Amino acid sequence: MAESRPIRVGVIGAGIIGQVHLNTYKEKLPHDVQLVAVSDINETTARAAAERFGVANVYTDFRKMLARDDLDAVDVCLHNNLHRPVTELALQAGKHVYCEKPMAGSHRDAAAMLETAKQTGRKLSIQLSTLFANETRAARELIDGGELGELYHARSTGHRRRGRPFVDGYATPAFVQKRNAAGGAMFDMGVYHIAQLLYLLDNPTVTRVTGKTYQKLEMDPKRRAESGYDVEELGLGFVRFESDLTLDIIEAWAMNLDKLEGSSILGTKGGLRLDPFGFFRSAGQLDLDSTANLNAAAYRWSNVVGDHAFYAGAQQHWIAALQGKVDLIPTAELALSTMLISEAIYLSDQRGAEVTAEEVVSSSVSTAAKV
Repeated sequence: MAESRPIRVGVIGAGIIGQVHLNTYKEKLPHDVQLVAVSDINETTARAAAERFGVANVYTDFRKMLARDDLDAVDVCLHNNLHRPVTELALQAGKHVYCEKPMAGSHRDAAAMLETAKQTGRKLSIQLSTLFANETRAARELIDGGELGELYHARSTGHRRRGRPFVDGYATPAFVQKRNAAGGAMFDMGVYHIAQLLYLLDNPTVTRVTGKTYQKLEMDPKRRAESGYDVEELGLGFVRFESDLTLDIIEAWAMNLDKLEGSSILGTKGGLRLDPFGFFRSAGQLDLDSTANLNAAAYRWSNVVGDHAFYAGAQQHWIAALQGKVDLIPTAELALSTMLISEAIYLSDQRGAEVTAEEVVSSSVSTAAKV
């Protein structure tokens, strides 16, 4: 049953991403969220964030924050290998959890998080912002309306010309260190594009994956030494699903190419590209290329359908789901499948051969840090 009272939220991690999340709650959900507490091991960082966003309670030990009985949910904004331990403790403390992407540092850890959510009866959502883009909703409408026919292949693409964290001038070294991040471009960017397509394809069952990763391009020697850079800048993959469906992947933090075409889906009756959005089909001897006014569609989703506010962003959707206004999109299940594919690409690269989903699951090991 829907309720209108604000959801009482605590944020764990007050760094760059934590402050982005805090700002969204403050600016876009002022009537639906009550920011109760913020926690960070750096007290100065925590207090600065609390002051900026008007949060009354500050902690350097997140466990003490979890002990509060006036918290409905927590938002985990930590490095990848901290996602599992903190999320599990929060779920076990009876809190719903919204966690940054990727879901964890390994498939084993991500699967454990989802299992803990099921055991505790708490909601777990992963920050997959691309699921809430206007392009995604437009694509969903076309697919659900049968406009593409039978779907048989999709392409996931992500491009940066020079966008490696820290070594190209932004963020911290932790983003390019396996001990903190577990992976590079695939975990940082690929999760968005792969999960978006998995959502549109109804999260099909992965059977086999082949992949390759690279770290080839030069970087500033001083930054390389300071960073301890040991993750990939480019990831490539080819995925076979249980049905007659395939997916190819290219995800780049850095490459000597000006751009890549946006992610796409092919069907027997039509195809679509997500960025820039386009719908393509044939009629007789005519090849028809369609664009769409997504701003006009968003206006009608808001003012005719009436539910756009609940799907306008990942945090907005999560809060609406906690209030019982909508069913939660299964972001955790989608994020887990994305973890499987990403880890399969790493394993295939290591073995120099195609790998099965079962091999990935059985070989996956925990990368979770101790807290």
